[in-house]
Amino acid sequence: MEKTNIGNINIADDVVASIAGIAAIEVKGVSKLNGNITKDLIGKLGKKNLANGVKVNIEAGEVKVEISVELLYGSNIKKVSEEIQIKVKQAIETMTGLKCSVVNVCVAAIRFEDK
Repeated sequence: MEKTNIGNINIADDVVASIAGIAAIEVKGVSKLNGNITKDLIGKLGKKNLANGVKVNIEAGEVKVEISVELLYGSNIKKVSEEIQIKVKQAIETMTGLKCSVVNVCVAAIRFEDK
């Protein structure tokens, strides 16, 4: 919560979680969030369910994020995870003005493409 001259600004945890989820699934090598939200489903489901697989804790204007993802087989897990951390941090800080101090990434599964 932030006080301004004309009132308070509150950003719900779910909004920050949605921002993190969108940023994460845009990273090449990410199949989906662990909550079954894929890039294809975003358009169909709208923005309501983008927080699945993302936990957010906001205290004193500082954000801590835990995000669980499924990666595509053959992806470099370390590089993709680091890219997720960077993209999520940038998105949260740019869109909310809050400081994002921690982005923990849990690779919960690997997706094997059917041929």
